[in-house]
Amino acid sequence: MAEMPVVELQGVERRWGGGGLLVAIESLRLVPGEATALVGPSGCGKSTCLDLLAFTLRPDRAHRFAVTARDGQVHDVAAHWAAGHSGALLSLRAREIGYVLQTGALLPYLSGFENAMLSRRLLGLDGEGDLPGLFAALEIAAVVHRRPAQLSVGERQRVAVARALAHKPHLLLADEPTAALDPYQAEKTFALLVNLARDRGCAVLIATHDPELARAAGCRIVPCAIEPGRTAIADLVMA
Repeated sequence: MAEMPVVELQGVERRWGGGGLLVAIESLRLVPGEATALVGPSGCGKSTCLDLLAFTLRPDRAHRFAVTARDGQVHDVAAHWAAGHSGALLSLRAREIGYVLQTGALLPYLSGFENAMLSRRLLGLDGEGDLPGLFAALEIAAVVHRRPAQLSVGERQRVAVARALAHKPHLLLADEPTAALDPYQAEKTFALLVNLARDRGCAVLIATHDPELARAAGCRIVPCAIEPGRTAIADLVMA
């Protein structure tokens, strides 16, 4: 029996610039424990795809847009958008999604530990959960009580990974999470992100311009391309 997907998209589109720019997701299916990388040049729609999956962008068309929660409940995201159920989408995102941004986006006046706790506190979860284990695995346990300005770029990005996983999401999104790191730190951090998410049963979707980095971490590659005759289009076609 096929595993229930965390995400299933069919015929999802977002248009920009008065309709001249199109990001089209023909088919995309993400399952627990599997890492998928969206690979392509800048401007091909990778970040738009992630923002659609994070419910920060509303699709202009969606034949199917379903997200399955940890408890097995399937949520019709397209129907929520159509009905204007923004509260339901916010709640679903807070519970089920972790998002690692390219810059980390840490709050400068909080320590690394306090930044990592934000996703748990937003949900009213008690205690630290498995954050100590995450800090140890990410090799930042000795520095998490420092503020972001006292951390290296790589340490800040690892705190962002811990924050994204702290509340045990079902879907982990990452937008060019290693773009600001040197090659050695990029490879190490990319692999840690993928392995930690897999170990926790997350479906993982990472936007990257570096297919070799994604392959080294064991990701399934989905190419995003600019189609001739259009301003931009990302076709994510899964078998």
